[in-house]
Amino acid sequence: MKLTCLSHKMLSGFLAIIYGVVSINAYAATCKDYKTCREAVIAWCEGRHPRADGDGDGIPCVNVCKSRQRVVQIQREIGCNK
Repeated sequence: MKLTCLSHKMLSGFLAIIYGVVSINAYAATCKDYKTCREAVIAWCEGRHPRADGDGDGIPCVNVCKSRQRVVQIQREIGCNK
């Protein structure tokens, strides 16, 4: 019985860690979490980071996306009509 409880607790903890890692990677909390403009544009286009373009200029996460031209290029490549 003790082994079963311990195993269940370990499994629950492991799943919580895995879930946390998956959710962190799937949803960036801020623009600082993106390493590339492509990552930011994909998340923005998929609706996972709708406020990435806070000023409404069509450029999400200006820390990694330096120009509207680059954003439009990525949007075309991934099929985003935003």
